[in-house]
Amino acid sequence: MMRRLAALATACTLALLAASCSSPPSKFYTLSAVASSSSATSQLSIVVGPVSVPPMIDRPQIVVTTAANQVALDEFNRWASSVSDNLGSVVADNLAALLGTNRVAVSAQTVSTDFDYRVQIDVRNFESAPGKYAALDAFWAVRRVKDGKLETGRSSARETVQDGSYDALAAAHSRAAGKLSEDIANAVRTLNRSVQ
Repeated sequence: MMRRLAALATACTLALLAASCSSPPSKFYTLSAVASSSSATSQLSIVVGPVSVPPMIDRPQIVVTTAANQVALDEFNRWASSVSDNLGSVVADNLAALLGTNRVAVSAQTVSTDFDYRVQIDVRNFESAPGKYAALDAFWAVRRVKDGKLETGRSSARETVQDGSYDALAAAHSRAAGKLSEDIANAVRTLNRSVQ
């Protein structure tokens, strides 16, 4: 009888240890384009990149603001790809929709003469506060490739997060990226009008 109780106690202890060692599965999130698609009527060609993001943010874990001078890495809520790559792709998708062109690409290379315009983005702040807000602050430059004419600007957006979920946080960051894309699209339009 004692042996069976000891074996049962050992089995229960092992089961508890196994249960406590398991962790919840990670969830992965992406930014998405928010600009409405329009038919491609323009022949403009644009390359987006490089896109730079602070190293503290450009990591798999979502970096969460917990206090004025404090952040935490969320090990179980992660970006599906690097923030810089995902942001570049989303801006490119938004620009294609906003400017009505299918000729938008993403490239980290710094020199390209195969496009009409090159967009560079330097993100200074990409802040995540679940249940509160998502903030994006970036400097950008749009260069007309054929003559080097340049338009520069700074875009800042702070989007309210609808609830405490990470889905809502990613959606708020997507809206902020949409505002950045609108500013860049306006700069491309300005440069394009000056050559017509």
